[in-house]
Amino acid sequence: MSESDAAIGAKALIYPVILSGGAGTRLWPLSRPDTPKQFLTLLGPGTMMQETVARATGRAGFAPPLVVSGERHVTLVAQQIREAGSEPAAIFLEPEGRNTAGAIALAAYWLAERDAEALMLVMPSDHAIADVESFHRAIAAARPAALGGRLVTFGIRPTHAETGYGYIEVGDALAGMAGVHHVAAFVEKPPLETARTLIGTGRHCWNGGIFLFSARAYAQELERLAPEVADACRAAMRAARDDGDYIRPDAAAFAACPGISIDYAIMEKTDRAAVVPVDMGWSDVGSWQALWALKDRNGQDSICEGAAIDMDGHGNLIIVDDGPPVGAMGMRDCVIISTAAGILVMPRERSADIRALADAMLKRAEEG
Repeated sequence: MSESDAAIGAKALIYPVILSGGAGTRLWPLSRPDTPKQFLTLLGPGTMMQETVARATGRAGFAPPLVVSGERHVTLVAQQIREAGSEPAAIFLEPEGRNTAGAIALAAYWLAERDAEALMLVMPSDHAIADVESFHRAIAAARPAALGGRLVTFGIRPTHAETGYGYIEVGDALAGMAGVHHVAAFVEKPPLETARTLIGTGRHCWNGGIFLFSARAYAQELERLAPEVADACRAAMRAARDDGDYIRPDAAAFAACPGISIDYAIMEKTDRAAVVPVDMGWSDVGSWQALWALKDRNGQDSICEGAAIDMDGHGNLIIVDDGPPVGAMGMRDCVIISTAAGILVMPRERSADIRALADAMLKRAEEG
């Protein structure tokens, strides 16, 4: 890197790009389409959205966040970010969901026109990170690679064989960049025995869906590898309406964007992918089982919140939130959630299967 490149790199700001498009059905009935999990206080005093904003607020070298959301949650997004003590640089409202490749592209094209050297720290709005300082050390390690045009993903060091996540095979180290490696391969969500084998190699990390790259590098790779996404998003942003509070990409142009993730569209195809393995207490909080594992439990290995009594039980997760009180007796390893919108009762081990039930219940509610 030349002295002039180094000087430019030293000034490059990191823009947190927070993706807030999830429907939240995996934590039904507490999380619902109108209030998905990023807007809930599941693990602390702040909502998951607010915790995500807080991870990159008030730190040197970081710009105010960019948020990509939908019209349905526009009021919640703005309110929660400001309650977290931040003022967003921009809020993009997708006319309809088109998955992560398109959502990130909206922010990338907007940013590339305003700050050619800007880096984008792409983060889902509904993940938990217990060790924020380790996360920032990983960001610092990834920064030189991102400034050099790499698309860096953060590989979560696994704690167990997990079938609900994709995996990243960590390749050789990048020359002169401590902690940064080539990506040897991406692995789809595996069956349990395959997951155990991957863990045993010591070379595989969970794919947490967090990235660092420049707006310019992302746009270049998008145009090379997923031109349909690039064309639709570029056109949508050229015709976008900006009322000072929200940026609304053109709906007709954005409708042409394929619904595809950044992993399928870019990361699995590019020769610029890099990975920084990190142990930072990460979870996508993607199931009731995951939430039970993250929360403090009582002497019965249970969790009771709200108007709930767990008598002679063990390993239960019981939450009452604006629903009828719950009295459970002799239950083992169950999830019981009581809300005004619905009540859930199931074995904890069935947490991964809840989407079909949630979809059926939501459809029944819509039909009246």
